[in-house]
Amino acid sequence: MPDHIKKQLLKEIELLEHELSHELPAEIKKAVAMGDLSENAEYHMAKQRQDFVNARLGQLKRRMAELSLVNLANIPRDRAGFGSTVVVYDSTKEEEIVYRLVTSEESDVSKGLISTTSPIGRGLVGKQVGDVATVVTPNGKRVMEILKLTTVHDEAAAAAAAGSGKEI
Repeated sequence: MPDHIKKQLLKEIELLEHELSHELPAEIKKAVAMGDLSENAEYHMAKQRQDFVNARLGQLKRRMAELSLVNLANIPRDRAGFGSTVVVYDSTKEEEIVYRLVTSEESDVSKGLISTTSPIGRGLVGKQVGDVATVVTPNGKRVMEILKLTTVHDEAAAAAAAGSGKEI
């Protein structure tokens, strides 16, 4: 998992845990002191927030566990997968587009960073140069031919060669 994503998730977990253990109990205690809980809006809002924070914490912790299980050895060396940069010809738009397959947390379509779980990402995963992917997006069907593929392994090898002064 990329370090900046791990730090981002850990920071959010830390903030939510602080809110859950310090701020929300104080709010609930203050609301309870006001009396009748059946019509106490502050109490109900604090309890709703507490439920939301608990749910979000569970979600973030599950995501951290999922991301920690990503094993680079399981990512294909000859097909598109997590970390790959894929150059496609989108026949629907009649243009070449460069995509990088990333985690959902890193996704930014405007920068060409697409999640492996997005419709386009799912359509490209497992494809090789020359393959055609037909992807159904919210904006309609798109047909993309894989023109060039650089896997996470290719990038690591290129970075290692650059560090040693050798060419690949």
